[in-house]
Amino acid sequence: MTKKEALLLAAKELFGEYGYAETTFAMISQRAQVAMGLLAHHYGNKEKLFLAAGMDVLERLLVRLHMSVQEAGTGLEAVERFCRAYLGFSLDPGAHFMVLIRCSPYSDMKTREDREVMVSKFSEVWTLLESCMSMGIRDGSIPPCDPHLATQFVSCALVGSVRTKRLTPYSTPGLYDENIRRVIIALKCA
Repeated sequence: MTKKEALLLAAKELFGEYGYAETTFAMISQRAQVAMGLLAHHYGNKEKLFLAAGMDVLERLLVRLHMSVQEAGTGLEAVERFCRAYLGFSLDPGAHFMVLIRCSPYSDMKTREDREVMVSKFSEVWTLLESCMSMGIRDGSIPPCDPHLATQFVSCALVGSVRTKRLTPYSTPGLYDENIRRVIIALKCA
């Protein structure tokens, strides 16, 4: 692993654990065991490193989501695979999903420019889900409905269950499976 990669990994771990405000360059440098000067050299400032960490995690999520829906036989199956991949990614310790929770365009982003970059990249996640939804409507596995509204419904269910599981003490065993089951039931009845 290069020093730049070690810094990015340390940043993902620390931003995910402590958020933007509580994570310092010194903490990242120490965790990566890389001189602080190299941190500034490679990433410039904390905002740019925060954005790089979030974009790295988001890119990995998008790869996993695209791979998960490729072999789906129907649009409904693609939606289910998407949901399983999204929720599974949120639990994968090596995925550093907490950075996305902390780095969403609705959370800690400090600059307008960074927010716009993250909004654009986050929209790719929901665009993929909407294409799965549209496929299901075309192939008849999902009854006719507004694919954009159906996508928002599913995305709310996913984001809500992730936040419940990862950020609150209220998660119960089987939450993700039950969430997916109910999403599929709802889509079949759309």
